[in-house]
Amino acid sequence: MPIKAISLDLDGTLLDTIADLAAAANAMRSDFGLPPLPQSRLESFVGGGMAQLVHRALTDDRDGKAQPELHETGIASFCRHYDRLLAVSTRPYPGVLEGLQAFKQMGLKLAVITNKPYRFSLPILEKTGLAPYFSMVLGGDSLTEKKPHPLPLLHACQQFGCQPAELLMVGDSHFDRDAAVNAGSPCLLLTYGYDDISSLTCQGHISSLVEAVEFVKNVISLS
Repeated sequence: MPIKAISLDLDGTLLDTIADLAAAANAMRSDFGLPPLPQSRLESFVGGGMAQLVHRALTDDRDGKAQPELHETGIASFCRHYDRLLAVSTRPYPGVLEGLQAFKQMGLKLAVITNKPYRFSLPILEKTGLAPYFSMVLGGDSLTEKKPHPLPLLHACQQFGCQPAELLMVGDSHFDRDAAVNAGSPCLLLTYGYDDISSLTCQGHISSLVEAVEFVKNVISLS
């Protein structure tokens, strides 16, 4: 089947957000009298949404779970700081603008499907100039389920009027790959993101969104 629509992850795929996420996480830790963590350590905690990041940042453990009251207060603290720091250092990755422009010229429908809360997702797209490229933005709290559940991708298919096999998922993590597999959609993974994708099987590992454009062109030419 030809590709008719593209869904893209946000953090680690479209935008390099780690500096601002790390700054907000360390500001949150400071509120609780905790020392700052290296950015590289906090980068390993990204993925799974804000609630998961707060658990990990508070406990300094990827599998850690903060006590419920601490976690609730931590989320409020993180949100307050991230509201202030949103898009201070965040920038699109090289090749993102070129890739999005090419997709639009091909007449493809574009969606952002992220586990980041919607309250941050749309503003960060607007602040970085990417919002006009997308006709749909789904945050991790936009629906009753988030990636790796297939619901966000299936919702995009329903809204775009395409089959799951006609929706390409482009991301940088196992959440993206698993959501695509669960939905029955093809998937490309970017090698510059925040997750180790070396062992993940998918339709391809790519180093730039421009390579995704070539993949789509090849699929269309073979259809």
